[in-house]
Amino acid sequence: MELLMIVLPVFLIFGIGYASQKLLKMDIKSISAMSLYILLPLLTFDTFYRNELTVDYLFLFIFSVIITVLLIGITVLAGWFMKSTKEDVSAILLGTLFPNSGNYGAPVMLFALGAVAFDYAIVLMVLHGFIISTVGIFIASFGSGGTISVKDAILSIFRIPVIYGAAAGLLFQLGNVTIDDKLMEILQMTGNAAIPVVMLILGMQLAEIRKENFELRNINAVVLIRMVVSPIVAMVLVMFMPVDETMKMVFIILNAMPVAANSTMLAVQFNVKPNLVSFSTLVTTLLSLLTIPFFLYLIGI
Repeated sequence: MELLMIVLPVFLIFGIGYASQKLLKMDIKSISAMSLYILLPLLTFDTFYRNELTVDYLFLFIFSVIITVLLIGITVLAGWFMKSTKEDVSAILLGTLFPNSGNYGAPVMLFALGAVAFDYAIVLMVLHGFIISTVGIFIASFGSGGTISVKDAILSIFRIPVIYGAAAGLLFQLGNVTIDDKLMEILQMTGNAAIPVVMLILGMQLAEIRKENFELRNINAVVLIRMVVSPIVAMVLVMFMPVDETMKMVFIILNAMPVAANSTMLAVQFNVKPNLVSFSTLVTTLLSLLTIPFFLYLIGI
């Protein structure tokens, strides 16, 4: 019950966002833009400014790439066994590869393990942003029958506002730039507002999802790989990660998170079974109420 209470407050905020959107029909784009372009960059600036740059972050990136490659292999193999079309495999990949580390993972880490784990989760969120903006765009483009150059995929990284927040934080840290305490307090206060806002946004996004007719096997594949296989693979990989135990726990739990909301955005943008990907987001988010406490238990929380 104690582990369930780590996740329930997050779901409570999701629920408030969901109910608000159903009742008030708010403009999600405007609220998302505020979070994307103001709140999250300030949060990442604060995180990268305060936390000393170490080799641990390099390992976090390397192992994030490794788990992405492994999950691609597992998903493509599953698609081959199911005799899925190219579009189906691409849609399933968008669901299996990218966890919801920002809207969901970071708050859970804050409630479960505290501020240090939360900072690690924010760093991992930025790394996931790199991956989804390159690998994710390639996959979505492939599924839609289009092509995208390596140059375009790399340039897309620079459209992610949190990258600039992280880069500025690192530059200020490495340059030993001192920020006035009062100014820093204002920056932190504004950045910290990102946490409840992104959770509300996810609830609002879930309220917009409509049930469609899908092939059940595609949903099952996404659920099984994202919610079961991914965290198990992460648990194996952390045995080889030369980092502290808290970072290992964060790596496991963030890779146990449901489908990222950004996956739905890519599916919509490239018209790669957007209803399948969005419904997978809803299903995996609901199932996470059971699976996340289970994996928290397995890692000893």
